[in-house]
Amino acid sequence: MADLIENVLPAGMEVRGWVSPPGLAVMLVSPDPQLVSEVRLSLEGLKLRLDVVTDVDDALMGMAALQAPAVVVLDARLPGMMNGRLLATMQETGVHKRCAVALIADEVSDEWIARLREGVIDDIVPRHADRSTWSTHLNTMQRGHGLHRELVHLRDTALMEMEHDPVTGVFQRQAMMSILFRETDRVQRLRGALCAVLFGLDDFDHWWAKLGSAECDVLLRRVAERTGRILRTYDLMGRMGRAEFLIALPGCSTINGVMLAERMRIDVFGEPFPVEGRGGETVLVRLSGSFGITASRGRSPVVVLREAEKMLEEARMVRPDSIQANSETAPRWDLW
Repeated sequence: MADLIENVLPAGMEVRGWVSPPGLAVMLVSPDPQLVSEVRLSLEGLKLRLDVVTDVDDALMGMAALQAPAVVVLDARLPGMMNGRLLATMQETGVHKRCAVALIADEVSDEWIARLREGVIDDIVPRHADRSTWSTHLNTMQRGHGLHRELVHLRDTALMEMEHDPVTGVFQRQAMMSILFRETDRVQRLRGALCAVLFGLDDFDHWWAKLGSAECDVLLRRVAERTGRILRTYDLMGRMGRAEFLIALPGCSTINGVMLAERMRIDVFGEPFPVEGRGGETVLVRLSGSFGITASRGRSPVVVLREAEKMLEEARMVRPDSIQANSETAPRWDLW
């Protein structure tokens, strides 16, 4: 670890751009000079950096620059501690995702135990702790917080893999349907609009037989990538079958869905897709898609999907590269 560096910041001092050095950094936030002095004496010789900030606003700015390994130590007597506003702000700004958070308190109250159980803080240190006690608490916090971050990362990775199609990166079918149920609930509450656009790649079996599964996976991924570039940030897209995708457009009617399909004809399918053939040569694949479009109107996503599938089937019966939209009627809120 880095050698001990003592850096006491008085109230009001500018701390923008403050960056923790290599090794463990401890930021103590307290307006109590006596507590600051006791903690400094206790931490001497532990080979870490101690930064003391006496003002909450300055502390929040400094926390924004903290990176692991680091520990934020809060005085329980700080303004905003008892009502939870300071801890809530730290949660919102992601401080606890990067650093362990400890509390210096006169006693371990039920309030602070509840905060421990909620995971808002990692530890409670007695107000007059000696060097040995501090060393034990800091080591325990660092190990515990590191393990917690690893578990959160593993959980998020697992959820990502469960929700997203491994080939295309868009939502897989079950996740997409779950999201549609939530979106439908919002449509019901706000009396809003929601359009479903189901599209499938025409004659995909031909390319599957000619190129193989690995090359066709590349095609599917590139179709999803091109489509994603023209969608809004809050539009939703999921893979519903081998070569079928569902797009949900919040706040849109079937007219908007048809306009999106027309745009996809140009921006997604207007240019060929280069893939590597079985012989190693580059093959330019021209794809087209057929579209089935319908409006939610507050109905069950299962019903809406079935209707979109019917529209897609009718479009394919006309010819490849067709668009079939269900005639939109007034919302039927009584159906839900």
